[in-house]
Amino acid sequence: MTVRVVLADDQPLVRSGLRVIMADHPDLVVVGEAATGAEAVQLVEDVSPDVVVMDIRMPGMDGIEATRLITAGPATTRVLVLTTFDEDDHVYGALRAGASGFVVKDMALDDILSAIRVVAAGDALIAPGVTRRLIADFVRRPTAAPERSPRSVDNLTEREREVLTLVGRGRSNTEIAEELFITVATAKSHVSRLFTKLGARDRVQLVITAYEMGLVTLPR
Repeated sequence: MTVRVVLADDQPLVRSGLRVIMADHPDLVVVGEAATGAEAVQLVEDVSPDVVVMDIRMPGMDGIEATRLITAGPATTRVLVLTTFDEDDHVYGALRAGASGFVVKDMALDDILSAIRVVAAGDALIAPGVTRRLIADFVRRPTAAPERSPRSVDNLTEREREVLTLVGRGRSNTEIAEELFITVATAKSHVSRLFTKLGARDRVQLVITAYEMGLVTLPR
């Protein structure tokens, strides 16, 4: 499939670098560029991209607020946040705002392109070492309670609880199928139902939900 992308970063060099390398990949098409969060929100409204590659620090409306507005709107656009290791506080805000994944700015461009494809496909566990660390720190914080309404696992079946627990541990659909002795298609079906029942946009939110509900605990 063709993934339609908006690049949102106040550094023209970053946007240019991504745009140039994406030109060699016909499945990735840049449909707009934004230098501020407000411009990114407007572009989502105008061109309905599949993914916004979103910088956090931008003048005016930052990437966190822009992400919140985009994910709260009717569009199905997903947000892939650009971050650096020293910006954890900002990343926590983006996570709460509904970001579907994270990439580090000093990653190889090819890895960032792969991350865009992963997010577009609905699988949000990007750069597992970084993402798991962020989620672990996120749920440890006293202020980690989500801004959305609390969710309950009361309406989940026992099998769905098992699947949610494994998602929370970072397992892929294939790994879930192997551990539960079910087909990959069945594992995908369970994950899809979890999205619907828990109102989650992607796997990152399912992971956070698994921690919040105590289905997965962090090592001490």
